[in-house]
Amino acid sequence: MTIKEAQEKVDQWIHQYGVRYFSELTNMTILMEEVGELARIMARTYGEQSFKKSDLSGNLPDEMADVLWVILCLANQTGVDLEEALQKNIEKKTARDATRHLNNKSLF
Repeated sequence: MTIKEAQEKVDQWIHQYGVRYFSELTNMTILMEEVGELARIMARTYGEQSFKKSDLSGNLPDEMADVLWVILCLANQTGVDLEEALQKNIEKKTARDATRHLNNKSLF
């Protein structure tokens, strides 16, 4: 599925099952909550923190999808074409960082 298709699918779901979008500010807060849940799993899976019993049900792909879901909602609400925005962002990073990382000896 393309990013554009994902945005359309989320919009269809919201209108069919979700009644309406939460406000942009509510969705921004939900995004922070979802990022926190993702961070918790990452810290315990790849970092030094140990799992607590309540953490064992954590599902990394599902938490990443939750973050993406809210970003897609925010893009829909604010009129952002994420596919176009991502392409422009890649072009910006390529122009800015074409040799920067290649010249960073600490990465090798």
